[in-house]
Amino acid sequence: MFKCKITKKKIPQIIDFGKMPIANGFLKKKDFKREFFYNMGVSFSKDISLLQLNNHPKPEMMFNKDYPFFTSSSNFMKNHFKNYANWAKKKYVKKNETKIIEIGSNDGTFLQNFRSKNFLHLGFEPSKNVSLIARKNGINSIVKFFNRKNLIKFDKFVNKTDLIFGANVVCHIPDLVEFILTCDLALNENGKVIFEEPYLGSMYKKVSYDQIYDEHIFMFSITSIKKIFEIFDFQLIDVLPQNTHGGSMRYVLERKKSKLNRKVKKYLENEKKENINDVSGVIRFKKNCELSKEKLQYKLNDLKRRKKFICGYGATSKSTTILNYCNINSKTIDCIFDTTPNKIGKYSPGMHIPIVDYKNFNKKFYEYAFLFAWNHRKEIEKKEKTYLKSGGKWITHL
Repeated sequence: MFKCKITKKKIPQIIDFGKMPIANGFLKKKDFKREFFYNMGVSFSKDISLLQLNNHPKPEMMFNKDYPFFTSSSNFMKNHFKNYANWAKKKYVKKNETKIIEIGSNDGTFLQNFRSKNFLHLGFEPSKNVSLIARKNGINSIVKFFNRKNLIKFDKFVNKTDLIFGANVVCHIPDLVEFILTCDLALNENGKVIFEEPYLGSMYKKVSYDQIYDEHIFMFSITSIKKIFEIFDFQLIDVLPQNTHGGSMRYVLERKKSKLNRKVKKYLENEKKENINDVSGVIRFKKNCELSKEKLQYKLNDLKRRKKFICGYGATSKSTTILNYCNINSKTIDCIFDTTPNKIGKYSPGMHIPIVDYKNFNKKFYEYAFLFAWNHRKEIEKKEKTYLKSGGKWITHL
C-alpha cells in the first residue's frame, strides 16, 4: 500500500512498470555502473480521482544544471506558446501593468511573449542551464523551485500577482499542497492559476503509457483537478483541450466565487461516462498496456528475424519508459537520432542505446525508424521527407 500525496490515505498499487532509470538521465559509458534506478509503480486515489507515481527520484536529481530539454528547440512548441500567451492576453489581461509568474519557465520561450512595459514577469526555473539561457534573452528567471519560502523574497508578487502560468510542470511537483498554498500567497483577490498538462483521458484512449515517467508524478483529469483545488477553496472555471503532448488539457482556476459552470460540468459528466474518474478506468488501462507491450515486442522481434535495420528518432523522456518497460536495447534498435546537443554522444537511460546527431539520419538507410517523439510527428515528417520517399517507415508503440 502507498499513500495518496494529497489525502495521505493508503491506496493500493495498480500498475507496476518495473525498474526504471531517470527518464532524462542520458549518460556516458563510464557512468553505466553508477546509474540510478527506482521501481515505477502507479496508484489511484478514489477520493480525488488522482493517478500518481508511488516512487520517484528527488526533484533535484531531475531538474538541475544539466537538464537536457529546451522548449525553443521545437518550432511547434514555440508557436503553441505564442498562441497560449495571445489567448491569455485577450481573455485575462485587463490593466496596464499585469504581474505574471510562470512555473517551470525553462528557457523563457513562453515569457518572451510578455516582455513589454505592460507586464512585470517572474519565472521560476530550478534547472540552472536552461534558466541561464532565459536570462541571457532578457527574461527575469530565477534558479529556484516555486514555493512560499522562495516567493516571499519577491515582495512585488506576494498577494499582487494577476496570473500564474504553467505548462507541463504541475504534474512534476511532488508537493501539490505547497504548490497551491504558494499560488494562494502570490495571487491578488481576482488572480487566476492557468496551466496545461498531459490529459489522463487522452493517455487512456491512445494507451500512451510513455506519458508515465519520473517527472510526471501525476496524470491529471478534469475531475482530479476540480477535487484537489476545491480542498483549498479554489474553483475550476474553464477547461480547454490542447493537442500538445499527444493530448493535453488547459485548466483555469480562481478562488471560489460562483457555482460550477455548464462547460466544466459537461466535461465532468463525460469523464464519469468514460470511467476516467474512477479506478475501473485504470484497471482497463493496465490491461491495454500489457497488450501493447506484447504487440510491440512481437513486432520488433519479427523485424529483427527478417534482418531489418531499426533506429530510433527522438531521444525523449517518454522513450525511457517504452524502452525499459518493453526491454528494448541496442540489439534491437541500433541508435536513436536526436537534435539536443546535451544528449548527442551519450546513451539512453537504462537500455544504453547510443544517441546520434540527427544530421546523420540519412547517411545510413534504416528500413524502420521508431518514432519516440510521436507527438511531434507532423513536424518531424516534414523535416524528414527524404526518408519516406526512400521507402523508410515510421513505427510507434501506439
